[in-house]
This record gives sequence, C-alpha cells and structure tokens, in this order.
Amino acid sequence: MVSDLLQRSGSKVSVKLKKHFPGGRLVGGKYQMASHTVTLYEEEIKRQCTRLFGSLDRLEEYTVVIFAHELGHAEDPQLEDLSLLLDGELTIQERNWTALQIEENAWRYAEKLLADMDQAFLAKIITESLAAYREKVAGDIA
Repeated sequence: MVSDLLQRSGSKVSVKLKKHFPGGRLVGGKYQMASHTVTLYEEEIKRQCTRLFGSLDRLEEYTVVIFAHELGHAEDPQLEDLSLLLDGELTIQERNWTALQIEENAWRYAEKLLADMDQAFLAKIITESLAAYREKVAGDIA
C-alpha cells in the first residue's frame, strides 16, 4: 500500500521502515528534509492505531494515512521556509503557530491524496494528530 501511495503521489522521496522511533516518543513517521527521506516506525504506528481505534484491525489503512502525512511534509513547498523560521528567533506564540502551519500543510496534502478513503476515519486521525498543536495555539490566544 505504501508503494502504491508513493507511486500515486509522484514523489521521489526515499522510504525507510524501522521498528522503533529513537528516544521513546510515540512518533509514527518522520520526514528528513536533508536526505528527502520518510521513515516509518512500525511499533509506534501499531501503538498509535491501538490507542486511537482500540485494535489493529485497521492497521494497514492507518499506516497509509501516516505515510500520506509524511509525504505531505516531503512535498510541502513551504516546509523549508517554515523550518527556517522555527530555527530563528520567534516568540513562543509564533513558534506554536508555525509548528501548527507545518502540520496542517502536511495534512491538507494527505487529505487530497487520500480522497477515496473513509473520511471519518481520516478525520479522526487528523483531529488527534493536530490536537496538541491546536491546544498550544489556543493557549496563546487565551
């Protein structure tokens, strides 16, 4: 399924599969701009899927969604500029808004790529993924 999605996207990103994300965080995928590589972390994806849906019944679909999101980072024409902003001197509020923008950009790409997928399933994943970013931004407003 991952190779099918890669082909449909037309992306030239390299893809790696690893068992675990280093450092113990629950990260299912990571895009590395310098090498134009997406790495998917199998055990973390399983844990995320189980936490969100209570089982591994939809693991294949869940993995495709995670990969589509990482492809969104890989194909985001704004990512380099937004990342440079994050490396600069920003206020906490500006940093939070920039991080949210990076994630929302990737999810918009994924939504277009996965237009034929169960939209309620996809929306649940997106909502969960963006929750922490949105909470930080909401805290900045309050």
